[in-house]
Amino acid sequence: MILITTPTGAIGSQVLRSLLDEAPARGEALRVVVRDPAKLPEEVRGRVDVVTGSHGDAAVLDRALDGVEAVFWVVPPDPAAASLDEAYSGFTRPAAKAFAAHGVRRVVGVSSVGRGTPVAGRAGLVTASLAMDDLIAGSGVAYRALACATFTDNLLRQAGPIRERGVFSDTVPADRPEATVATADIAAAAVRLLLDREWSGTGEVPVLGPEELTADERARILSEVLGRAVRYEPVSLEDYAAGFAARGVPEAFATGMVDMMRARNEGLDAAVSRTDANVFVGGTTFREWCEGVLRGVVAGA
Repeated sequence: MILITTPTGAIGSQVLRSLLDEAPARGEALRVVVRDPAKLPEEVRGRVDVVTGSHGDAAVLDRALDGVEAVFWVVPPDPAAASLDEAYSGFTRPAAKAFAAHGVRRVVGVSSVGRGTPVAGRAGLVTASLAMDDLIAGSGVAYRALACATFTDNLLRQAGPIRERGVFSDTVPADRPEATVATADIAAAAVRLLLDREWSGTGEVPVLGPEELTADERARILSEVLGRAVRYEPVSLEDYAAGFAARGVPEAFATGMVDMMRARNEGLDAAVSRTDANVFVGGTTFREWCEGVLRGVVAGA
């Protein structure tokens, strides 16, 4: 039995779809824990065991983990949390206890690159995510943290400005190459580990995309794929922070986002290279992602 958390989320939904195709042939049953089962596609609901509720709730976990061998673990974003520690480790603490109590053998979690870098301890959401990894790893379960680069799919949040003004923004310098990874490739790495019964111990698997591109290079590719001029517009950290304040985003989450972006600019990704033996390199290029994912979203934005 494999348990999938966030089965309607950006990554969890893709993990679930892949496992629906692959798990039955390997003798693996599937269970999901979801707050609102109605958000699951009807054809999915009939093929998985569904537990209703939050996977941050100990009572829900007690039902969800019964008979489970492997877990796909994602902490859903919680901008309203009083602190980042509460949002990540606080949410995960009941599970860290329940994994051992229910004899779960393996957990695969979504986290971030950055461990071992000088900025890892002041990287906001990333720092909190790494602490969550340590909490799970200390529970006694075999654990692999998917240490992901920046999600390529984050650009979907800017589908409106891209369509309306031909502009996308970020806090990175326009000429600095940066690794990103498509959520489809993160899901593929998770599925590979969830179906593999041979690994043990704890550690992380860095998950990177197949290339490093500057923001200006992304703008050129976007322009070619969309058939219209798209440019990159850098945003200062001060303006980035002001945007959160203007939208009324709670301080703990806003500060964590700003600190994470600052850490990106100060070398958060520097600890990982594609030559490292334990790295999972996804196959989705930025152009392929734009053609297969972003173009349709921009057209409907």
